[in-house]
Amino acid sequence: MTYISAAAVFLIIWWTVLFAVLPFGLKTQDDDGETVLGTHSSAPRGPHMLRAVIRTTIVSLVIFGFLVLLTRYFGLSFDDIPRVVPDFK
Repeated sequence: MTYISAAAVFLIIWWTVLFAVLPFGLKTQDDDGETVLGTHSSAPRGPHMLRAVIRTTIVSLVIFGFLVLLTRYFGLSFDDIPRVVPDFK
């Protein structure tokens, strides 16, 4: 795996994990009981992007490390996945 393809795979994993991690730890204004005038009560209480980015990076590194472990050291590839769909060759 070249460095460019490894970076591309990591970025795909990172963006996917970001949208999965965003709601974790999110508190709404309704949870605090302090709704700002002109906003919905379900709006986030404050910015939490730095924590979400840190969590996303850590989870993505773990997933990417597991992927590297499977492909580099155990030698697994897409050819090792059993065929579920017919071969159209």
